[in-house]
Amino acid sequence: MGSERHHAHPAAEYLAQTHVLTYMEDAISQMLEMGEEASQYGAAKFFQDYFRSVRLGTHILFREYGFIQATPHNRASFLRIFWQCFRPIGRNGDLLTVTEYHSLLQLLCPDFPIDLTHKAARIVLMEDAMDCLMSFSDFLFAFQIQFYYSEFLDSAAAVYHDLLSGKNPNTVIVPTSSSGQSRQRPGPSDTGTQEGVEAPLFLHSLESLCERYKHSRPPPALIKEALGSVQRLTFYGLLMTLSKHPGINKAIGALPDKAHVLVDTSMDQELEILVSHMSVAAPGGTTSLPAREPGHTVPTRRPLHHRRRADLESDGSTEDTDSSEN
Repeated sequence: MGSERHHAHPAAEYLAQTHVLTYMEDAISQMLEMGEEASQYGAAKFFQDYFRSVRLGTHILFREYGFIQATPHNRASFLRIFWQCFRPIGRNGDLLTVTEYHSLLQLLCPDFPIDLTHKAARIVLMEDAMDCLMSFSDFLFAFQIQFYYSEFLDSAAAVYHDLLSGKNPNTVIVPTSSSGQSRQRPGPSDTGTQEGVEAPLFLHSLESLCERYKHSRPPPALIKEALGSVQRLTFYGLLMTLSKHPGINKAIGALPDKAHVLVDTSMDQELEILVSHMSVAAPGGTTSLPAREPGHTVPTRRPLHHRRRADLESDGSTEDTDSSEN
């Protein structure tokens, strides 16, 4: 009997970490929706293909928001798919608005909430510049932090506001995953952008939050590493620090480091092969594209909304997303 109790906790912890029950329920639900088709397909084959898609991360494509945010693996998979699908935007140097980035997110998840996109944009842009343009890389890493750690950040925002107003942060009601989605976190302009709070006290409160969000918070050691030498901190400063920290990006494991976010060697090789095949199949049976005549140019795709910049990506600051580039 004692042995059974000894193994009960590790088993429950394993299920909580892997979310096996979430995937089993989803697989069964999808199989029931398929009805007779699933019977002809075979249950064993169906589950095999389903969990293969989970392993590859393609299981979140075109799914509802409630599912893509249900597990850390789903969130990481969505981030990776978003990066892979829209990486050409960054390579082309296109700058987009928050509304346009939200439209891209909706191509993968039709009911993706607009408020979460706005929260990500506030990490890149100041509150009074939300109509400015953002590079793909800047938005991507800000979005990663806000999306992957959304509940933790909602609670951190509540703690920050209590510290800012002199209240005891221990009395804060931590929002659940459902309430956190609807709760609006104030932007940097109304959170004491200049003053901030004492960083050691805020860091202590964040460490307490990490205990509550064991499976959905940045590694406590990395938070302490990023904020340990700061005397005062704003919530905007916290978000900026987390979004730029390479260790936290690596801990999530969905994206490459920022220096390589626009590089995908295998994809680039496939594109080169495709272009070479197009050249071989050019009119006249030549093995290369015909030479251009003087005064004639080959039409090229114009950047989205005719916006382009000379350098592909910024260093993460807001200088390259200023409205002066518009």
